[in-house]
Amino acid sequence: MTSVGSVRIDIWLWRARFAKTRGLAAELVERGAVRLTHQGKQTRLDKPSRVVHPGDEIVFARDGRVTVVRVEALGERRGPPAEARALYIPLGDDPG
Repeated sequence: MTSVGSVRIDIWLWRARFAKTRGLAAELVERGAVRLTHQGKQTRLDKPSRVVHPGDEIVFARDGRVTVVRVEALGERRGPPAEARALYIPLGDDPG
């Protein structure tokens, strides 16, 4: 991809369209609602400045549902939904 190998979690959540604004993505992280698995180690994120890398797994609660995704790409902008969906692969979909 690009030479950049990581991006802030709040920016990634916003680019992947899991949050309408970066501010809302930052609030999600600051509330402790986001867990990151990087190189097999899971961490509850507390700062929006924490970074994600391709291959990381992210678990977060949003709108009463748990979402689990694997980061496939970092993106360069907040694009249309189809572009945003290319940034991740859903894992363990919540059936209900």
